[in-house]
Amino acid sequence: MDVLKQNSIAWDKKVEDGGNYTRPVSSETIEKSRAGDFGIGVTAGRMVPRHWFPKILSGLKVLCLASGGGQQGPVLAAAGADVTVVDLSLKQLEQDQYVAKRDGLTLQTIQGSMSDLHFFEDESFDLIVHPVSNVFVENVLPVWKEASRVLKDKGILIAGITNPLLYIFDDEEEDKGNLIVKHKIPYSDLETLTEEKLEQYRESKRALEFGHSLEDQIQGQIDAGFVITGFYEDNFGGSRMLDHYINTFIATRAMKIKVD
Repeated sequence: MDVLKQNSIAWDKKVEDGGNYTRPVSSETIEKSRAGDFGIGVTAGRMVPRHWFPKILSGLKVLCLASGGGQQGPVLAAAGADVTVVDLSLKQLEQDQYVAKRDGLTLQTIQGSMSDLHFFEDESFDLIVHPVSNVFVENVLPVWKEASRVLKDKGILIAGITNPLLYIFDDEEEDKGNLIVKHKIPYSDLETLTEEKLEQYRESKRALEFGHSLEDQIQGQIDAGFVITGFYEDNFGGSRMLDHYINTFIATRAMKIKVD
Protein backbone atom coordinates (compact mmCIF):
# COMPACT_ATOMS: atom_id res chain seq x y z
CA MET A 1 0.00 0.00 0.00
CA ASP A 2 1.20 3.51 -0.86
CA VAL A 3 1.43 5.10 2.61
CA LEU A 4 1.67 8.71 1.42
CA LYS A 5 -1.32 8.35 -0.90
CA GLN A 6 -3.40 6.54 1.71
CA ASN A 7 -2.69 9.08 4.42
CA SER A 8 -3.31 12.03 2.12
CA ILE A 9 -6.73 10.60 1.30
CA ALA A 10 -7.35 9.77 4.97
CA TRP A 11 -6.67 13.33 6.16
CA ASP A 12 -8.79 14.77 3.38
CA LYS A 13 -11.61 12.63 4.77
CA LYS A 14 -10.90 13.81 8.32
CA VAL A 15 -11.44 17.37 7.12
CA GLU A 16 -14.71 16.40 5.46
CA ASP A 17 -15.81 14.71 8.69
CA GLY A 18 -14.78 17.68 10.85
CA GLY A 19 -12.32 15.58 12.82
CA ASN A 20 -9.88 16.68 15.48
CA TYR A 21 -6.93 18.79 14.29
CA THR A 22 -8.81 19.86 11.14
CA ARG A 23 -10.89 22.70 12.59
CA PRO A 24 -9.54 26.21 11.91
CA VAL A 25 -8.96 28.68 14.73
CA SER A 26 -11.48 31.46 15.28
CA SER A 27 -11.16 35.07 14.18
CA GLU A 28 -10.98 35.96 17.88
CA THR A 29 -7.85 33.81 18.23
CA ILE A 30 -6.31 35.54 15.22
CA GLU A 31 -7.05 38.98 16.66
CA LYS A 32 -5.44 38.04 19.97
CA SER A 33 -2.37 36.87 18.08
CA ARG A 34 -2.20 40.14 16.16
CA ALA A 35 -2.20 41.91 19.51
CA GLY A 36 0.78 39.86 20.66
CA ASP A 37 -1.13 37.29 22.72
CA PHE A 38 -0.54 34.14 20.68
CA GLY A 39 -0.41 30.49 21.61
CA ILE A 40 -0.28 27.19 19.74
CA GLY A 41 -0.15 23.51 20.59
CA VAL A 42 1.89 20.70 19.06
CA THR A 43 0.31 17.94 21.17
CA ALA A 44 -3.30 17.21 22.11
CA GLY A 45 -3.86 19.68 24.92
CA ARG A 46 -1.01 21.72 26.40
CA MET A 47 0.12 24.95 24.80
CA VAL A 48 3.73 25.42 23.83
CA PRO A 49 5.47 27.64 26.43
CA ARG A 50 5.83 31.21 25.19
CA HIS A 51 9.54 31.27 26.06
CA TRP A 52 10.15 28.48 23.53
CA PHE A 53 9.62 31.11 20.82
CA PRO A 54 11.74 34.17 20.03
CA LYS A 55 10.53 37.32 21.77
CA ILE A 56 9.53 38.84 18.43
CA LEU A 57 8.13 36.79 15.56
CA SER A 58 7.84 39.63 13.08
CA GLY A 59 9.89 38.87 9.97
CA LEU A 60 10.89 35.36 11.05
CA LYS A 61 10.63 32.69 8.40
CA VAL A 62 8.55 29.88 9.90
CA LEU A 63 7.84 26.43 8.48
CA CYS A 64 4.75 24.68 9.81
CA LEU A 65 5.67 21.10 8.93
CA ALA A 66 2.87 18.55 8.46
CA SER A 67 0.81 21.22 10.15
CA GLY A 68 -2.21 21.92 7.97
CA GLY A 69 -5.66 22.47 9.40
CA GLY A 70 -5.87 26.23 9.86
CA GLN A 71 -4.37 26.22 13.35
CA GLN A 72 -0.65 26.82 13.99
CA GLY A 73 0.15 28.52 10.68
CA PRO A 74 -2.46 31.30 10.76
CA VAL A 75 -1.78 32.06 14.43
CA LEU A 76 1.93 32.53 13.79
CA ALA A 77 1.24 34.54 10.64
CA ALA A 78 -1.01 36.84 12.64
CA ALA A 79 1.84 37.27 15.13
CA GLY A 80 3.97 38.64 12.31
CA ALA A 81 5.87 35.59 11.05
CA ASP A 82 6.48 34.80 7.37
CA VAL A 83 4.74 31.40 7.37
CA THR A 84 4.86 28.45 4.99
CA VAL A 85 2.65 25.44 5.72
CA VAL A 86 3.54 22.02 4.30
CA ASP A 87 1.07 19.16 4.54
CA LEU A 88 0.25 15.95 2.69
CA SER A 89 -3.48 16.73 2.69
CA LEU A 90 -4.75 19.30 0.22
CA LYS A 91 -7.93 19.79 2.24
CA GLN A 92 -5.92 20.48 5.39
CA LEU A 93 -4.04 23.18 3.50
CA GLU A 94 -7.34 24.61 2.32
CA GLN A 95 -8.20 25.19 5.96
CA ASP A 96 -5.12 27.41 6.30
CA GLN A 97 -6.04 29.25 3.12
CA TYR A 98 -9.58 29.72 4.43
CA VAL A 99 -8.37 31.39 7.64
CA ALA A 100 -5.90 33.53 5.70
CA LYS A 101 -8.64 34.80 3.38
CA ARG A 102 -11.16 35.23 6.20
CA ASP A 103 -8.82 37.24 8.42
CA GLY A 104 -6.61 39.00 5.88
CA LEU A 105 -3.43 37.02 6.51
CA THR A 106 -0.55 36.19 4.20
CA LEU A 107 0.87 32.69 4.24
CA GLN A 108 2.06 30.11 1.72
CA THR A 109 0.86 26.52 1.47
CA ILE A 110 2.63 23.61 -0.23
CA GLN A 111 1.33 20.07 -0.60
CA GLY A 112 4.16 17.68 0.15
CA SER A 113 5.68 15.07 2.43
CA MET A 114 7.35 15.94 5.72
CA SER A 115 10.13 13.50 4.77
CA ASP A 116 11.08 15.22 1.51
CA LEU A 117 11.40 19.01 1.44
CA HIS A 118 13.25 19.20 -1.88
CA PHE A 119 11.30 22.34 -2.81
CA PHE A 120 13.21 24.31 -0.12
CA GLU A 121 16.82 25.41 -0.23
CA ASP A 122 19.20 24.72 2.64
CA GLU A 123 18.88 27.02 5.67
CA SER A 124 15.63 28.63 4.55
CA PHE A 125 13.85 28.95 7.93
CA ASP A 126 14.38 30.40 11.40
CA LEU A 127 11.77 28.22 13.11
CA ILE A 128 10.00 24.94 12.40
CA VAL A 129 6.76 23.93 14.11
CA HIS A 130 5.98 20.23 13.76
CA PRO A 131 2.86 19.10 15.65
CA VAL A 132 2.25 15.40 16.35
CA SER A 133 2.15 13.93 12.84
CA ASN A 134 5.22 11.80 12.20
CA VAL A 135 3.24 8.74 13.31
CA PHE A 136 2.01 8.86 9.71
CA VAL A 137 5.41 8.14 8.12
CA GLU A 138 7.22 4.79 8.11
CA ASN A 139 10.63 6.24 8.98
CA VAL A 140 10.99 9.35 11.14
CA LEU A 141 14.73 9.86 10.64
CA PRO A 142 14.38 11.59 7.23
CA VAL A 143 11.97 14.05 8.86
CA TRP A 144 14.63 15.20 11.32
CA LYS A 145 17.32 15.31 8.64
CA GLU A 146 15.20 17.44 6.31
CA ALA A 147 14.19 19.72 9.17
CA SER A 148 17.86 20.25 10.01
CA ARG A 149 18.77 20.88 6.39
CA VAL A 150 16.19 23.63 5.81
CA LEU A 151 16.71 25.28 9.22
CA LYS A 152 19.26 28.03 9.71
CA ASP A 153 22.12 27.73 12.18
CA LYS A 154 20.75 28.30 15.72
CA GLY A 155 17.25 27.80 14.29
CA ILE A 156 14.58 26.21 16.47
CA LEU A 157 12.55 23.03 15.94
CA ILE A 158 9.43 22.61 18.10
CA ALA A 159 8.06 19.10 17.67
CA GLY A 160 5.17 17.07 19.02
CA ILE A 161 5.87 13.35 19.45
CA THR A 162 3.74 10.33 20.30
CA ASN A 163 5.16 8.13 23.05
CA PRO A 164 5.40 4.70 21.36
CA LEU A 165 3.93 3.13 24.49
CA LEU A 166 0.55 4.05 23.01
CA TYR A 167 1.04 1.42 20.31
CA ILE A 168 1.77 -1.64 22.44
CA PHE A 169 -1.88 -2.09 23.42
CA ASP A 170 -4.77 -3.74 21.61
CA ASP A 171 -7.08 -0.93 20.44
CA GLU A 172 -10.18 -3.13 20.32
CA GLU A 173 -9.60 -4.31 23.89
CA GLU A 174 -9.03 -0.75 25.08
CA ASP A 175 -12.43 0.18 23.63
CA LYS A 176 -13.85 -2.49 25.96
CA GLY A 177 -12.02 -1.06 28.95
CA ASN A 178 -9.07 -3.46 28.93
CA LEU A 179 -5.39 -2.62 28.56
CA ILE A 180 -3.91 -5.66 26.86
CA VAL A 181 -0.32 -5.63 25.61
CA LYS A 182 -0.26 -6.94 22.04
CA HIS A 183 2.31 -5.17 19.85
CA LYS A 184 6.05 -4.50 19.84
CA ILE A 185 7.85 -1.21 19.24
CA PRO A 186 8.67 0.04 16.67
CA TYR A 187 5.09 -0.48 15.52
CA SER A 188 3.84 -0.55 11.93
CA ASP A 189 0.29 -0.95 10.64
CA LEU A 190 1.78 -2.43 7.47
CA GLU A 191 3.49 -5.22 9.40
CA THR A 192 0.78 -5.81 12.00
CA LEU A 193 -2.53 -5.62 10.16
CA THR A 194 -3.81 -8.49 8.03
CA GLU A 195 -4.37 -8.02 4.30
CA GLU A 196 -8.09 -8.02 4.98
CA LYS A 197 -7.72 -5.29 7.60
CA LEU A 198 -5.50 -3.20 5.32
CA GLU A 199 -8.14 -3.46 2.62
CA GLN A 200 -10.70 -2.21 5.12
CA TYR A 201 -8.42 0.75 5.87
CA ARG A 202 -8.16 1.50 2.17
CA GLU A 203 -11.91 1.35 1.61
CA SER A 204 -12.76 3.38 4.71
CA LYS A 205 -9.98 5.92 4.00
CA ARG A 206 -8.33 5.38 7.38
CA ALA A 207 -4.80 6.61 8.03
CA LEU A 208 -1.92 4.18 8.47
CA GLU A 209 0.14 4.72 11.62
CA PHE A 210 3.63 3.92 12.87
CA GLY A 211 4.96 3.92 16.43
CA HIS A 212 8.59 5.07 16.29
CA SER A 213 11.05 4.25 19.03
CA LEU A 214 12.04 6.97 21.47
CA GLU A 215 15.60 6.52 20.26
CA ASP A 216 14.58 7.47 16.73
CA GLN A 217 12.47 10.33 18.02
CA ILE A 218 14.98 11.89 20.42
CA GLN A 219 18.42 10.61 19.42
CA GLY A 220 17.27 10.96 15.84
CA GLN A 221 17.01 14.72 16.35
CA ILE A 222 20.42 14.83 18.03
CA ASP A 223 22.02 12.84 15.21
CA ALA A 224 20.51 15.29 12.71
CA GLY A 225 22.37 18.17 14.37
CA PHE A 226 19.98 19.31 17.09
CA VAL A 227 20.48 19.98 20.79
CA ILE A 228 17.36 19.41 22.90
CA THR A 229 16.66 22.55 24.94
CA GLY A 230 13.09 21.97 26.15
CA PHE A 231 10.76 19.10 26.97
CA TYR A 232 7.24 18.50 28.33
CA GLU A 233 4.57 15.80 28.30
CA ASP A 234 0.85 15.78 27.48
CA ASN A 235 -2.06 13.35 27.07
CA PHE A 236 -5.47 13.02 25.43
CA GLY A 237 -7.15 15.00 28.20
CA GLY A 238 -8.71 11.97 29.83
CA SER A 239 -10.35 10.48 26.74
CA ARG A 240 -8.02 7.46 26.63
CA MET A 241 -7.52 4.85 29.36
CA LEU A 242 -3.78 5.43 29.38
CA ASP A 243 -4.30 9.05 30.43
CA HIS A 244 -4.91 7.77 33.96
CA TYR A 245 -1.51 6.06 34.03
CA ILE A 246 0.98 7.87 31.82
CA ASN A 247 1.30 10.75 29.38
CA THR A 248 1.40 9.58 25.79
CA PHE A 249 2.64 12.75 24.10
CA ILE A 250 5.99 14.52 24.26
CA ALA A 251 7.00 17.95 23.02
CA THR A 252 10.60 18.92 22.40
CA ARG A 253 12.32 22.19 21.67
CA ALA A 254 15.60 21.72 19.82
CA MET A 255 18.21 24.09 18.42
CA LYS A 256 20.22 23.34 15.31
CA ILE A 257 23.92 23.58 16.02
CA LYS A 258 25.96 23.76 12.84
CA VAL A 259 29.27 21.97 13.12
CA ASP A 260 31.99 23.18 10.74
